[in-house]
Amino acid sequence: MAYIDKKLEKSYKFCRELATSHYENFTVASLLIPKSKRDNIYAIYAYCRIVDDIGDEASSDFPFLTDLNVEVNWEEWSESERRLHLLEYWESQLTLCYTGTPSNPVMYALQDTILSFEIPITPFIKLISANRLDQAQHRYETFENLLNYCEYSANPVGQIFLHLFGYDDELRQTYSDFTCTGLQLVNFLQDIKTDFLRGRIYIPQEDMAYFGYSEDELSKNIENQNFQRLMKFESSRAREYLNQGYKLIDYLNGPIRLDVALFSRGGSAVLKSIERSEYKVLMSRTKLSRYDSMGLVLVNFLKYLLRRDSSRYLKGNV
Repeated sequence: MAYIDKKLEKSYKFCRELATSHYENFTVASLLIPKSKRDNIYAIYAYCRIVDDIGDEASSDFPFLTDLNVEVNWEEWSESERRLHLLEYWESQLTLCYTGTPSNPVMYALQDTILSFEIPITPFIKLISANRLDQAQHRYETFENLLNYCEYSANPVGQIFLHLFGYDDELRQTYSDFTCTGLQLVNFLQDIKTDFLRGRIYIPQEDMAYFGYSEDELSKNIENQNFQRLMKFESSRAREYLNQGYKLIDYLNGPIRLDVALFSRGGSAVLKSIERSEYKVLMSRTKLSRYDSMGLVLVNFLKYLLRRDSSRYLKGNV
């Protein structure tokens, strides 16, 4: 038993270091989550980030995936084929979280989290499916097509997070989906150039055609009036989803409502920053300054303190 405990401690430490030292988006907000759940959040975050990175980064960037069973010459495969193999490995490790004992340290910690909070496998599988899709589909004809992608790439994260705090009802998950889709749409605007350099466009093709903006212009970093009108339209859509998702905050109890508020209002703050830049997002990635980020934390922490008891009656009526 002592060996198992030590192995689990090392696995959670691996996840914590991965989340806090390598990824800039692991915000100070998570420091306000109860200490008893912090390691679980590190494990979930590490899982999600690795899934995303397998789908985007060079296959050589994953030296810690040491137990890969490569049956053919790795060098003979294309980069996309290598990523698909890595995703297959990652899914096999996820399956072991429910049927056996995973060997990967992130998955070993994740299994403990899954068992502790009875988190179903479906949202984890969807995240892998989204990154498989990224290897094959690089354009989205309609907004409905893009929303379907968000159902796999973004919404599962919120669903997993809610399970961690004991929420599995349809109402809260619906509002969570609005929030996660909104944040994903914001991210598409932030990373439009980076995604294009990876061969992908997450702006609906029908929207680009309607506003008269072409891929050729995108390749040349042209931010003309048509581009600004297109970005304004997409920003408005993202804001509508975030506004719908704000309702989730009133149906949460405890510190989780602060963390959700920070993510939601952080997305809105990025949209405001994009608007202030006159939608010039191609030459540099729009993000919040440290001052703006800390301001969000302080403002929302104050709101949490003032309203921390106001949702008690909702818990009994939902």
